[in-house]
Amino acid sequence: MTEAADKQQPPRGRLKGRLRRLWCEMKGLIAFLAVMVLFRSAVADWNQVPTGSMKPTILEGDRVVVNKLAYGLRFPFTDWQLSSWADPGRGEIVTFRSPKDGKLMIKRVIGIPGDLVAMQENRLYVNDEPATYNMLDLADVSQLDLFQRHRHTFLYEQVGGHKHIVMLRSASANPYRSFKEIVVPPGYYLMLGDNRDNSADSRALGLVARSSITGRAHTVAFSVDYDSYYLPRLDRFIHPLE
Repeated sequence: MTEAADKQQPPRGRLKGRLRRLWCEMKGLIAFLAVMVLFRSAVADWNQVPTGSMKPTILEGDRVVVNKLAYGLRFPFTDWQLSSWADPGRGEIVTFRSPKDGKLMIKRVIGIPGDLVAMQENRLYVNDEPATYNMLDLADVSQLDLFQRHRHTFLYEQVGGHKHIVMLRSASANPYRSFKEIVVPPGYYLMLGDNRDNSADSRALGLVARSSITGRAHTVAFSVDYDSYYLPRLDRFIHPLE
């Protein structure tokens, strides 16, 4: 319809015509956005990490890719589990809803259902077997600032065949450096942050229900440095997580 013909239409007709043209122009974009929203809700997403509770594995400013189909399929925008085909394994990094306030969190699975877990001065024991620890070269944590590098100890922690890096404060009054033996009940998981003396995890929040786990984190898509005017960290582009 030409502009002249449009002007000859009554006001209601002109409005309908404009809305029809707008829909024709925008329907492709609307469909694309709808698919992307559904995809991020049910299939995969990237999450911004605002805290340092998973240092040195994950830094503040990392955007972490989360596979929401790793353990099952949920109905989009809900916690309704439509199907389940796997369970989180010990050592995996997962996202979940906090049992305390429902906030989205990211931590490492340390205890799976049936495990007997204890900690003594930041030393883990899983099923009566002590975790093994080895010193880490400071060059491997060069992305942390000098204050953090010199006030912390960095170790390889190996639990049940899985090895990852943990960060411990050399002198800390953290009351959660030790906890007594606990048996992880069916349907629950014990989560810990790799930054052991600065992490609100299962030691403070309690065990995490299987139904609260939303996906498995596996890659840093990209990262920005909050302390350097949000400049990108190029060496963390498509950086796999251990």
